[in-house]
Amino acid sequence: MDATTSPRTSLIALLAGVIASVALLTWWVGWALPLVIGAIIVMVMGHEFGHFITAKRAGMRVTDFFVGFGPVLWSTRIGETRYGVRAILAGGYVKVPGMTWSDEIEPSEEARTYRSATYPRKVLFASAGSLMHGVMALLLAWASLTFVGQLSASHVGVLSFTHWDGHAKNAAQLAGLQPGDRIVRIDGRVVKDATWLVNEVHRNAGHNLTLLVERDGRDLTLHATPVDGRSLKVSGARLATGSKPQGYLGISLVYQRSRTSWYAAVPSSFTQVGSMLATAAHAIVHVFSPGQFSSLIHQVASPAAASKPSNQLTRPESIVGVVRIAVQSTQAGPGTLLDILIAVNIFVGVLNMLPMLPLDGGYVAVATYERLRSRRGARYHADVNRLAPIVYAFMTVLAVLFACTLYLDIAHPIANPFN
Repeated sequence: MDATTSPRTSLIALLAGVIASVALLTWWVGWALPLVIGAIIVMVMGHEFGHFITAKRAGMRVTDFFVGFGPVLWSTRIGETRYGVRAILAGGYVKVPGMTWSDEIEPSEEARTYRSATYPRKVLFASAGSLMHGVMALLLAWASLTFVGQLSASHVGVLSFTHWDGHAKNAAQLAGLQPGDRIVRIDGRVVKDATWLVNEVHRNAGHNLTLLVERDGRDLTLHATPVDGRSLKVSGARLATGSKPQGYLGISLVYQRSRTSWYAAVPSSFTQVGSMLATAAHAIVHVFSPGQFSSLIHQVASPAAASKPSNQLTRPESIVGVVRIAVQSTQAGPGTLLDILIAVNIFVGVLNMLPMLPLDGGYVAVATYERLRSRRGARYHADVNRLAPIVYAFMTVLAVLFACTLYLDIAHPIANPFN
């Protein structure tokens, strides 16, 4: 930022540029991509805000709180902290002096450094980013359960109609059913699941059925008569054979979402996030396994292997792949997008707590080691420089993982699962 340019003027220019970029991107590729990018930026900054607020509450000195990396686009100083935005919106950072004992700090500022904080405050500060991912995952899960709902086996709806050869309309269309309808009852009996509904229709060929249907929040009563599949053909193939009649309405079924009350969604969101935490932990073990690395390198070298569905099903994704699948998920509705954002929050939160520097879990591990080695009146200071070979090896593994997944997501993207 030019010295003659005021922070307010720079901020206005930055906001104008952001609005113009979002408008252009929306016009070019639609609203889904800007929405997903915005959601990921919010998640990243939520992570950094966790570090920021816990540092402030612990009395540590926070010198920088930035969105992004690289050249500064805008910054301003409020009190002792400089806030700003940098050009590469691929993350963010909070700077607290004294993250290692080798940092040179003015004696007057030593008391407010990270290294001088008590052990509980160190652990809370280092873990706060992942804790914020947990909080964001819980909020998203609660919002999903309350406002969108979760797929329910007892909520069976009409997805589409099947065209019968020689018929302008099938039985469902003649009855007045529409895509999106939920079939609640058949002849007064509650629909338990899709299998129950199909069996009920099959055994009532030629019999008039009374259907209670929910459409746009209203209940409708319709009457449908299943047609014997032995007399029907679809694309030249007979629907049913055999000696017994088998009824068909001509619909494809889909499980619909069921909303939860706001208070019941609280424990349900904890259950959902807890289940996904276990899944994320298992996935991270898989990602760093020798077999997965061997598979990734093989896929980089072999386009056929990279395009193989079984490999794509278990392949980790880079940020490019995550954004792509999140954008694609909007085709399946807001609930699916929220589920993916919840999973991303949980995965990133768990990954950051691996006990290796420079991840947050590495700082927790070092602080814990120092606490265990300290004695009354004698505080142990760990020399993290001795961990340099291990840190470099871990960073190399991360770099290889990032490079392989990024290449595969660009050159051989995973097939759209929502088509």
